[in-house]
Amino acid sequence: MYESHYGLNSKPFQLTPDPAFFFASKWHKRAMSYLQYGLSQAEGFIVITGGIGTGKTTIANSLLADIEDDIVAAQIVTPKLNPDELVKMVASKFNIDVANKTKTDLLEALEAFLYGLSKQGKRALLLVDEAQNLPLETIEELRMLSNFQQAGKPLLQSFLLGQEELQPILRAPNMEQFRQRIVASCHLAPLSVEECREYIEYRMHNAGWNGTSLFSDDAFKRIHDFTTGIPRKINTLMDRILLYGFLEELEQLDGDAVNAVVSEVKEEMFEPVVTAPEQSRSIKQQVSGELPEHDGEVRDVEYYKTMLNELVDALDSAISHKVKLTQYIDKLLKKKYKAYVRLKDD
Repeated sequence: MYESHYGLNSKPFQLTPDPAFFFASKWHKRAMSYLQYGLSQAEGFIVITGGIGTGKTTIANSLLADIEDDIVAAQIVTPKLNPDELVKMVASKFNIDVANKTKTDLLEALEAFLYGLSKQGKRALLLVDEAQNLPLETIEELRMLSNFQQAGKPLLQSFLLGQEELQPILRAPNMEQFRQRIVASCHLAPLSVEECREYIEYRMHNAGWNGTSLFSDDAFKRIHDFTTGIPRKINTLMDRILLYGFLEELEQLDGDAVNAVVSEVKEEMFEPVVTAPEQSRSIKQQVSGELPEHDGEVRDVEYYKTMLNELVDALDSAISHKVKLTQYIDKLLKKKYKAYVRLKDD
């Protein structure tokens, strides 16, 4: 909608991970180096963890985009699979027929497939995204799959990408055998203020922007303050800021423009309004290490999971509404443009 206004040839801040827009911050470079090192070793597990929206999937897609021809890769995004379901999904991702097959049948078919690749001078790579959803016994099944070997080399190598919750899972006492096969691990941290600026400028130029600086220094700082340097949040906010600048016909986007968009986004994200006393109490709790109060009761995990699911549903509804509003504005602008052209011709 706003691309032509800024002289862009594509959307610079789309939410879908795109290897063409991969920005290598310090931690992203390290994670990519670990993945490439793991590939060169042709054995062991590589584990990449990071918060929601920090770019784990983008790194995986970037790796797959540049992968060598002698590696046959498959990527799975894991719900809570049990060991049997994992084997079935892995086989399916490598185009093995899984219909009416037992687990034993699938393991035999998978082994035959891997040996077939080895005879062709190739090997298999499995990228497991959202690995924090896997139960312990399913992660153990991944280790068992790495036992398919020929001449002392595994025929299947696995990379695990997951949120912070994956770390305590792998630290569990009964995961010692798996830990011994991890050749490298890395945790993705949010972008710093300077990296946030570089990230925005990189994606703008990669989308065709060739003008002078569009954002003021204050704008970059306010963007980082709100997004805390998380790439996915930056993408969401930046898309809205560019739309705002287009509709308001702004020549430069400053701190006030960013604040205006942040206020809108906060309302749509249903962020609670925190009063000064509540904010002060929250800060004191963080400093002292106290748990926040919840009506004097600490709920179980399922309670909070239910709350999070309800929040996700509400956010999806808000996004859908915003998409419809954007489409309406787009149609309205097109009508105004056609009317302008007719008046100019008259």
